[in-house]
Amino acid sequence: MSDQASAEGRRDARDDGGDAGGAAREGMGVVPPRDDSENPLGGPLEALLLMATEPLPTAELAQAVAAPEPEVETALAQLAAFYDDTRRGFELRRVGAGWRYYTREEHADLIGRWLLEGQQGRLSQAALETLAVVAYLQPVSRGRVSAVRGVNVDGVMRTLAARDLIEEVGQNADTGARLFGTTASFLEKMGLTSLDELPPIAPYLPEAVALEAELMELASPVGGDAGVIGQDGVADQDGFAERDDVAGRDGE
Repeated sequence: MSDQASAEGRRDARDDGGDAGGAAREGMGVVPPRDDSENPLGGPLEALLLMATEPLPTAELAQAVAAPEPEVETALAQLAAFYDDTRRGFELRRVGAGWRYYTREEHADLIGRWLLEGQQGRLSQAALETLAVVAYLQPVSRGRVSAVRGVNVDGVMRTLAARDLIEEVGQNADTGARLFGTTASFLEKMGLTSLDELPPIAPYLPEAVALEAELMELASPVGGDAGVIGQDGVADQDGFAERDDVAGRDGE
């Protein structure tokens, strides 16, 4: 009889302790375990996304987990909502054509202090300004970018292209100048889905009409259709004069 009473007492103590522990965890704001039974694809998708070095399209994820795309799309949305509801230090975003993990914006300062400060190889101020001009005016020629910035941007444009931030997207039908635009990698690094999500241009660059007028003044062609004189004494391929005595060279 005494043994049975002792056993019941121990069970009661465990139950009381469990309830108290649960209450304590709730009081400390500890997140309860996730019930993966409602989202069986969640675990496999997390594993794949953690290994990804670039955004993964829904179709590719669906093929990997052998599930229909609509189900995978729903599972990804549930994961993203779960991370938001529990305020994890990271979030799942749809970026460009796929999905990828990103740290939350509120932790940017912390990450900057821990990882980014003093890191070599960051873009220079000149490169950032040139990239902004290309992003907002694309498709745009190299000579036109030079006219906007007032300096020669050949080296900076090469740097941006080497880092897969800009690329050649065509030619001007009238002048034959090569036109440049931003890449999918640019969208990925900026955390954007499309160029429509870029901040308004007004606070950073002149209004479009004023900019066009300024470009016409700064980059007027010489000799009509014959081209203009570039730095090496021949017609510049972008259709704009870029002389050293007018436009200095940017650092890369």
